[in-house]
Amino acid sequence: MDQGGQLDNLSPILSDQVLVNGTAVPLTLTCDGRLRFLGQRQRCLAVEKEVLGFAVEEGSRIRIKAVVEEREGICCCGNRGDLVRESFVFEPLSEDSLALWSQKLRDYIDSLGRPKRLLIFLNPFGGKKSATKIFSEDVKPYLEDADIQITVIETKYQLHAKEVAKTMDLSKYDGIVCVSGDGILVEVVNGLLEREDWSAAINMPIGMVPAGTGNGMVKSLLHAAGEPCCVSNAILAVIRGYKHSLDVATISQGKTRFFSVLMLAWGLIADIDIESEKYRWMGSARLDFYAIQRIFHLRYYNGRICFVPAPGFEDYGEPVSYHCKPTDEESPKQEESLKTQQHGYLGSDVKLEDMHWRTISGPFVSVWLHNVPWGSEDVMAAPNAKFSDGYLDLIMVKGLPKLALLSMMSNMNDGSHVESPYVTYIKVKAFILEPGTRVEDATKEGIIDSDGEVIARGNVTYKGNQKPLMAYDKVQITVDQGLATLFAPK
Repeated sequence: MDQGGQLDNLSPILSDQVLVNGTAVPLTLTCDGRLRFLGQRQRCLAVEKEVLGFAVEEGSRIRIKAVVEEREGICCCGNRGDLVRESFVFEPLSEDSLALWSQKLRDYIDSLGRPKRLLIFLNPFGGKKSATKIFSEDVKPYLEDADIQITVIETKYQLHAKEVAKTMDLSKYDGIVCVSGDGILVEVVNGLLEREDWSAAINMPIGMVPAGTGNGMVKSLLHAAGEPCCVSNAILAVIRGYKHSLDVATISQGKTRFFSVLMLAWGLIADIDIESEKYRWMGSARLDFYAIQRIFHLRYYNGRICFVPAPGFEDYGEPVSYHCKPTDEESPKQEESLKTQQHGYLGSDVKLEDMHWRTISGPFVSVWLHNVPWGSEDVMAAPNAKFSDGYLDLIMVKGLPKLALLSMMSNMNDGSHVESPYVTYIKVKAFILEPGTRVEDATKEGIIDSDGEVIARGNVTYKGNQKPLMAYDKVQITVDQGLATLFAPK
């Protein structure tokens, strides 16, 4: 039995004869994490990528639980295929060999820094209400194979996940997983940042499994790694334990704050996102259906935006001085929010008055800020957005013909809409929105939507079930680079 030494990555950590299907074959675990064995032909498993875990069974057998691309056999090369769970069983020839193989496999897997204890938020109401089925059939088997201890919480009402994240014992878990759309992720981030120990809490890695209507965050993560947006790829990113930092935007009005990780919209996009809720039974098709209605009954909004441009975008707009001072009086809703956040994160302490601001006045069709590329699984809102560059991508539309808008909207599936001459697409470090009334009807106002939730609502037909967090007035947005942490593909 060769236990290897301090050699190169191809040298064995352990090499020995084992039984596979009753036949003695050589099995080797190399320093680069390859589990190689000889049968009728050589095969191998990359432990870091393909091995979920292992179990010692009766009869001195070790069962390797793996996920491999669907093709003939388990091998180190071949064309990319669909992922399938597969087991490989071998039997060491002695008790000492069994103990050594178990130890070396455990040591190597532990060295990868994978999570061992996860808190799972399951939203049974999101999207097509399939999260429970997705978890039991497609997520839980992977977690069991990886021998990860899980605690599952089904969310019962809006902001349930936020309440849990705000009070949970962080020491019990290595990460949080949201089997949902983007809404539960937003709740978790806001809950963590409202804690007294927010600076430690926000380091808790968060994973996403697509089970909602939009799924923009997990689509962005998987697409960036060149992987299809599917449940298996999403949960494997969690199990493997790779991490990526994520910018967090602080939306503030006076002393009231909301923490955003996906987007903020006002105008056309916000109207489609929020007002289409009455068609939620249609699933994601509700967005396309309602978008056509809104395009042919297009609204223009008065207002103004101010922003601090990223390098290379300084020529957009006109220069202006910073003028967004905190309001002296807070509404009862804002006072209540302030009380809940007095020990939490208060937002960036950057001196905004020292930054170089620019301004653009309306009317506007749409103002859209994005933190990540994808707004949903089929809308690449901001193709140049980065997870942790410290900037938000601004996609702004003013006047344009309806047919041009229809063409532009149809190109959102690949991000080419930003190439339209009617679109202004820039990166910003800070942003102020001053929303106004509709041009065609000064008695009507709009909706400010962040991450799929109404944070402010003017005089509009849509009322919703929740009272907005903020007034339909000036809001300020700043960005904290890499504040949150996500489980992500490598």
